[in-house]
Amino acid sequence: MRLFLLHHAGGSHLAYREWAEHLPADWEICLIEAPGRGRLHRLPPHPAVDDLARWAADAVEPLLDRPFGIFGHSLGAMAAYELTRLLQAEGRALPRWLGISAVRPPHAGREAVHRRSHLPVGELKEELERIGGTTREVLDEPSLWELFEPLLRNDFAAAEQWRPDTGLPPLPVPLSVYGGEDDPAVSAESLAGWERWTTRWLGLRLFPGGHFYFQQAVPEMVGRIVADARAV
Repeated sequence: MRLFLLHHAGGSHLAYREWAEHLPADWEICLIEAPGRGRLHRLPPHPAVDDLARWAADAVEPLLDRPFGIFGHSLGAMAAYELTRLLQAEGRALPRWLGISAVRPPHAGREAVHRRSHLPVGELKEELERIGGTTREVLDEPSLWELFEPLLRNDFAAAEQWRPDTGLPPLPVPLSVYGGEDDPAVSAESLAGWERWTTRWLGLRLFPGGHFYFQQAVPEMVGRIVADARAV
């Protein structure tokens, strides 16, 4: 089985660097790195979730010849959902399992959108400290912040502007949702709303911690993903 992993806003494949050692030996981990970072740093970042999903669909096309699952965290979860919708719309192979982490469901209203992309620098850094996931080195070193800030603002804007089609029927794909018990960005109640977007709801899994809850529980998180995927 192949497991495609999509990362959060401002992030990269490094968010999942510890996961491979906890996966079954016969699973293949496929890290989907968005343009604008890592080896793709010379490419402009995508300004919308739909664009990111289209890019990801083209990137994974040669890898759809085996059973696969898709997991995304935060902005990556939005892209994972839209990628699955795109594969369905184009009649391509669908994932055997979809994992959504720490993001509002498609039907959530505008009041659920956290607007960060246009915050002044000081407030933006405070917000990043609040939700976690960004090192002090990036926040405190001017040269690193200069590189990171435009990418982060682009990704935050893409997340804020995400308007999925709420007229579509539920996905015919088994869906698991994950989150942190103390996530300041999305509540457990909101996460539970994902149940209406699948015909095969596998449940909501909550872990101790905030928005980046899995960073302190990699073996437990990966083990839960493996168990959920194997259940179907």
